[in-house]
Amino acid sequence: MGASQSQSQSQSQSQSFREKSIYEFSVKDTKGRDVSLRSYKGKVLLVVNVASKCGFTDSNYTQLTELYGRYKDKGLEILAFPCNQFLKQEPGNSQEAEQFACTRYKAEYPIFGKIHVNGADTAPLYKFLKEKKTGFLGSRVKWNFTKFLVDREGNVLQRYSPTTPPLAIEVLSLSLSLYIYIYIYIYIY
Repeated sequence: MGASQSQSQSQSQSQSFREKSIYEFSVKDTKGRDVSLRSYKGKVLLVVNVASKCGFTDSNYTQLTELYGRYKDKGLEILAFPCNQFLKQEPGNSQEAEQFACTRYKAEYPIFGKIHVNGADTAPLYKFLKEKKTGFLGSRVKWNFTKFLVDREGNVLQRYSPTTPPLAIEVLSLSLSLYIYIYIYIYIY
């Protein structure tokens, strides 16, 4: 094995995440303060890259708010990350993105600081999410409102495309839970 090939493999391995769960990351809130995702330990998380000027904005924010209203008391947290990488559809700063979501869509879930979800400046959290669940374009996030579902232990369960409505995730997740329950019941008992 040549030196450059060995070095390339070493770099590739060092880029792979040692973190085993989402709870090992910290992110920035809209004011630039660190927020440890450990504070969400034991909750089901839906992590979404959001934008205020996208064709998916109205339906996604409306349904995210509805989903959160239904399940926040049952342990659901939606973590929204504004991103301006797709046709510059989140042009304002982090606080403007938060104000937009909270004022227009009555979002009560946290809106975090703007991030990159692709490229050299990808936020570490999104590197981790994309490594755990690839999508149609491989690891790249396809567009605004790509969603990652994370279980109560911090494991990435599923990745949903921008065209998947948040309320469809409710049905898909409940179906998956029911399937697992039936499987356990039939094959274990």
